[in-house]
Amino acid sequence: MKNISFVFTLLFLFTNYIFSQKPAYVIYHNGNKVEWQDLLKAADSCDVIFFGELHNNPIAHWLEYELVKDLYQKYSNSLILGAEMFETDNQLILNEYLNNLINEKNFLEEAKLWQNFQTDYRPLVEFAKKNNLQFIATNIPRRYAAAVNYGSFAALNKFPKEALTFIAPLPIPFDSTLDCYASLRQMPAMGRAHTTKLYLDQAQAIKDATMAWNIMKNLADNKKFIHFNGAYHSDYHQSIIWYLNYYMKETKNYNYKLLTITVQEVDNIEIPPLGNPADFIILTPNTLTKTY
Repeated sequence: MKNISFVFTLLFLFTNYIFSQKPAYVIYHNGNKVEWQDLLKAADSCDVIFFGELHNNPIAHWLEYELVKDLYQKYSNSLILGAEMFETDNQLILNEYLNNLINEKNFLEEAKLWQNFQTDYRPLVEFAKKNNLQFIATNIPRRYAAAVNYGSFAALNKFPKEALTFIAPLPIPFDSTLDCYASLRQMPAMGRAHTTKLYLDQAQAIKDATMAWNIMKNLADNKKFIHFNGAYHSDYHQSIIWYLNYYMKETKNYNYKLLTITVQEVDNIEIPPLGNPADFIILTPNTLTKTY
């Protein structure tokens, strides 16, 4: 009887301990809870890893850093980093900083950095700098995306050849039926004049195409490319991944393997997510303090 009481006491204490914890995230794969090591193991067999973040989510940024750190321990300089947050016309200054040719002050003043660079992306850049890793600026310069937004893909034909070196090759293939683009056409006018036609779907597509093109150009045998982008740009294997598949088939016919990660904020991280937008889904509480 004493033994039974002791067992129930232990169960009570263990249960109380579990429910008193405040886990910051839970990882799911095919609807089941998995561990961080499971994600790392899956990454072993992949050539490209897409980490789809929520831009102001602190857990996402911390895990991005941890992913790079853990994979570096296995793959060292075979690792390549790339990010939506850096535009192609900033590759030169990014390289200069990574190679210690310019100081941080000049880099911060002259590069087009996101407002949350210091808290969220600087750790990745500094890791790459310390460990001599390539860091690829994959995104289109925002002025060209804005031109497409107001004038469609046709607006790019007006730019000189020098400008087009920062963009995926023209003409840009475009599947307007993809959910990621069709949904943008359903968005409200957001206060703009209803007579002004915008091409938000094509503006997003030119970003996706350019990011995919730069990932493809920098893929190499025995290398592993980790790309950081908003979850929108890699969820459901659309957006960047649609373009990457297109370019790989057109230029290399390369049978590559990829892994996708996405982050979601929810009320209860213990409830499995609906659907499978990515191979691994990281749920975080929606009460997290934001980075901006």
